[in-house]
Amino acid sequence: MTSGSKTRQRGSPTSSVHGLSALMPLGPLASIDPLDRNRLLALLPASERTWMRERLERVEAHAGDCLAESEQPYSHVYFPETSVASLVNTTDEGMVEVGTVGNEGVVGLSVFLGGDTFPARTIWQVQGQALRMPSSIFMQGMDARPELQRLLRRYAHAFLVQVAQTASCNRKHALEQRCARWLLMTHDRVMADTFGLTHQFLGYMLGVHRPGVTLAAQVLQRAGLITYTRGQITVVDRAGLEASSCECYGVVRAHFDRALGESNPPAASAA
Repeated sequence: MTSGSKTRQRGSPTSSVHGLSALMPLGPLASIDPLDRNRLLALLPASERTWMRERLERVEAHAGDCLAESEQPYSHVYFPETSVASLVNTTDEGMVEVGTVGNEGVVGLSVFLGGDTFPARTIWQVQGQALRMPSSIFMQGMDARPELQRLLRRYAHAFLVQVAQTASCNRKHALEQRCARWLLMTHDRVMADTFGLTHQFLGYMLGVHRPGVTLAAQVLQRAGLITYTRGQITVVDRAGLEASSCECYGVVRAHFDRALGESNPPAASAA
């Protein structure tokens, strides 16, 4: 942990840029190939996987910690394994999410696209593990990694679909549907039925005040789709949650599945 880092407040994004106060190297990569826990990296050919594996380190991500401030460069690119990151814009009325990144992609896409900065704040949304590489090293190796470039271009297109669909969803669909959509996307990414999430933080992601999120979560809980206690959400009825969501979840997931070339992508654990 870096010296002078600020103490995190539960459920509230901190100001520790690049997540240095929350991202601690865990030593050599574990016995199972960590690249297999990120859907994009898992598709790389052996030669490119070797190059990536030798330059990545596994880190621990804590919800609320900042990876990059708005209009600030990414010091690293991150490939989530079980963590989820969120890109949020801040308005006079608070924060609103514009996109999320989980084990289907990469945090720091603007580095690959040649942009020095991005006009949104990037924070860890759900704690877990991720792999990271310094942005400078990542870009130095891109010319010799044609398959990585191809996958990142396909992923970039799917990410743009997610951003556009999220904007439409936040404008047109009921809060309960949006909440179900967000929970399904998170369930797909964390490889577990239970994950940490406060009502305050979910409110940031959905762009609404905490009381509205509480009511939406209560509706889903009374329907037997989820349980919520002490900042932990458990998906109880996956099929029911999908039925309660708007069509936006299926649209976005289909684009990511096509981008990653998977006709039968890995599903979250059965509820």
